Amino acid sequence: MGLAMPCRLSKRLSGICALLLAALPVAASAGTTANAYLEATLQMDPPNAARELCARYDWACTDRRAGAGPSEAEQLALIAMVNREVNRAVRAVSDRQQYGRSDHWSLPTKAGGDCEDYALLKKKELIRHGLDPKTLLLATVLDRRRIPHAVLIYRSSKGDFLLDNLTDDVIDWRASAYIFLRMQNPQDPRRWVGGFRPR
Repeated sequence: MGLAMPCRLSKRLSGICALLLAALPVAASAGTTANAYLEATLQMDPPNAARELCARYDWACTDRRAGAGPSEAEQLALIAMVNREVNRAVRAVSDRQQYGRSDHWSLPTKAGGDCEDYALLKKKELIRHGLDPKTLLLATVLDRRRIPHAVLIYRSSKGDFLLDNLTDDVIDWRASAYIFLRMQNPQDPRRWVGGFRPR
């Protein structure tokens, strides 16, 4: 499922790059650059339902970018747009409704998808538009109600930001009030890490 979006930024997007660059640090007002990144202390197994993820979608676990990618300003515009467009394009449907089980990681279907399906589609679209796969990390969390949830983390030079199906805003991980459980290893996305240091 491809989104209708040019590979290079349109004039409209180029015009909002400066606004996005200014807005992201405001969303990051949870502190200074200290703890701007999720710091893992443990190697971990992937979530059970994600064990076959790399075999099913090789792009989800690649650590190589094809060719030169967009500038960071362009990346910020792209992540904001992809987060918003995927959130609006995909209908929320639980794995129980769609597959008859509590957890199943895949791209959204025509019926829709749940949190990890949104995250996977966002990662696929951003890789397709030239972002470095090592900056796009799937992660599992407990949300504000302490319910298991999945998000996509964008690792920028300013820190880690969340692309989340629960909000169209791209937010600093520290402002999320989530408890982070596991995430793809930035050095090797086929592996997962956890045991995050407190913010």
